[in-house]
Amino acid sequence: MNQHQNSERHHTTSKTNSFHFEDAYVNLAYENNSDSPDDTQQNSDDPQMNKIQEMGSVLTNNGKHKIHCLTIIGQIEGHYVLPSQNKTTKYEHIIPQLVAIEEEPEIEGLLILLNTVGGDVEAGLALAELFAGMKKPTVSLVLGGGHSIGIPLAVSADYTFVAKSATMTLHPIRTSGTLITAEPTFAYMIKTQERVVDFIVEHSHASRADIEAKMNCTDNMANDVGTLLFGPEAAEMGLVDEIGTLSEAIRKLRSMISLDNLENNG
Repeated sequence: MNQHQNSERHHTTSKTNSFHFEDAYVNLAYENNSDSPDDTQQNSDDPQMNKIQEMGSVLTNNGKHKIHCLTIIGQIEGHYVLPSQNKTTKYEHIIPQLVAIEEEPEIEGLLILLNTVGGDVEAGLALAELFAGMKKPTVSLVLGGGHSIGIPLAVSADYTFVAKSATMTLHPIRTSGTLITAEPTFAYMIKTQERVVDFIVEHSHASRADIEAKMNCTDNMANDVGTLLFGPEAAEMGLVDEIGTLSEAIRKLRSMISLDNLENNG
């Protein structure tokens, strides 16, 4: 959610003021591994493999239910392009996929796999609202980490699992770049954080008091404000529905699809 770009006479490079929801402890660097020419040629003949490589999604069919699997990984990229060494999920790639999934009659459900450090607040909330607004059954599974704006993304599904070894970080929003120290700026930041909290409360079983207390905790993380929750802790406070694995998430989604089909046909 980027606000300003200073003039060139003040800065040699453009700076943006963007709100980010990122885990202060998880500062991951990724290397871009390019395929060899032979691998590229081989993969170009496989549409399914191309879709996995380009969009991080795959369509599965066990003969009974057709499920679309979508991955949210790395950092959520919003209105500004992140450095090339960052592993990112581009929201402009996800949005048309969600429209296609919702409109495709053969696809009966959506499985969302998350391992994200957070990212752009507005882009993350936009995706979360799209997930929450889908009529088809949706199940999410947090693997590794579902930090910051990754939490609204996780809870936006109809049912949310978290891996036992995964972690989720609740903390206040932060801003980067130029900041105008005026009262309206801080009022806007408070309203933006309220939007995030409101969404989590609406789509999870966690109470507002617990969420805000853990967001503003000062004795959990050494150099930041907030709380790092492990899988069992996230389930205990109602942030997610239960601890689970990939097979359990798929089984839950298939049962939801069967129930949805029964209700629609009944």
